[in-house]
Amino acid sequence: MKLSVVIRNKNQDKALGFLLKNLRERYVDDVDEIIVIDNLSTDKSEEVTASFNAQFETIEKFSYGGSANFAAQKATHDIVVIFSAHSYPVSHDFFKLIKIAFEKNKNLAGVRCLHNSNDYKNYINKVSPKTDPNKAGLIFSGSAFNRLVWKEHPFKEEVATFEDKEWSKRVLEAGYDMELVPSIFNYDIKRNKKQLFFRFKNDLIGNYQLWHEDISIRNVFNGLIGSLWRTGSSLIVDIYYIFKRFVVSLKFIINKPQKF
Repeated sequence: MKLSVVIRNKNQDKALGFLLKNLRERYVDDVDEIIVIDNLSTDKSEEVTASFNAQFETIEKFSYGGSANFAAQKATHDIVVIFSAHSYPVSHDFFKLIKIAFEKNKNLAGVRCLHNSNDYKNYINKVSPKTDPNKAGLIFSGSAFNRLVWKEHPFKEEVATFEDKEWSKRVLEAGYDMELVPSIFNYDIKRNKKQLFFRFKNDLIGNYQLWHEDISIRNVFNGLIGSLWRTGSSLIVDIYYIFKRFVVSLKFIINKPQKF
């Protein structure tokens, strides 16, 4: 079985460079193809991609499902591993374990790798994707899917987000299998306020579309009041410790301890 790595990227040339360096130096014998799917970056993403001899493809109109379909179209091998530019594999056997899983189970639609404590607990506790596709279904950074299954069941482009979970739910209902595998990766991103708001808006729609989670006017106002209360409380605590540090620093200057 050969394996394609597809990376979704927008203006993350430094993170992209680290991921590509990682792939080329540590996993050169495991990865047969690397493709960067770029959403009109204005930084040096294309130059970085070329410097690591990877394929660069541009997608102009981004959507989560649409970019996943575009990634599958550009890949040429049966196993497709998707990363975001701000994530990267860690365990030395990351891709080997993925290949082993697909070789053992010919009915496998995809595997989810592990990147946080919740993933690890779900793996140890043997949480089944069939009973909980949200916790154990694919997450499209550090997951792999079967391209032959994708040809039968493309990703839905009209979903606001959770294209990975929607696909997981649908292919499981179609009779395919999905697994958690102990391949470890890191998801390293710091979102600004605008990005956090964009994610909140899409998650609100996605949770309603996929999991039928509705909200009421009461929920909205409770959320507003709770957020304002937490923000105010946090500000007061921050100011308190700012002055505590100031006082401790002054005391240190006045009465420095003995050096050893």
